[in-house]
Amino acid sequence: MGMGKPEFGFGVHLMVDGYGCDRAKLEDINLIYDFLDESPSQMEMTKIMPPYVFRYNGLVPEDWGISGFVLIAESHISVHTFPEKHYVSLDMFSCKPFNTQQALETVRNFFRMQKYEVKILDRGQEFPNSVKESAQVVRMDRILMQRAR
Repeated sequence: MGMGKPEFGFGVHLMVDGYGCDRAKLEDINLIYDFLDESPSQMEMTKIMPPYVFRYNGLVPEDWGISGFVLIAESHISVHTFPEKHYVSLDMFSCKPFNTQQALETVRNFFRMQKYEVKILDRGQEFPNSVKESAQVVRMDRILMQRAR
């Protein structure tokens, strides 16, 4: 993808709430597993374990669904489905830059979302990625603070 790591910031967190999804996909534990198994390589990430996927039965009968996650060296991807409500909640968090628009399109198409909400956060905005470069920024900040006195 050619996206370089910025000087500061831990990573991007894509959160998607999908409505009107294809119920058959939401209730298929094998499809959710395959989605989580294939997503890291599609995002050029490093899967460090197989996906963990299970069926959840809540206290309220219609709240059952499939939940799963996969750990990647760069962080994680998680999915929670509610087939009775045609709803999916998905998170993709990575310390390596990734194309959030492409990831969103993949998710929208996979679950056949009729409507969706998206939040994209830049996590750890002051996390120093390069100690040497960060030290230079801190030195400049201190110089500017001294001049302001």
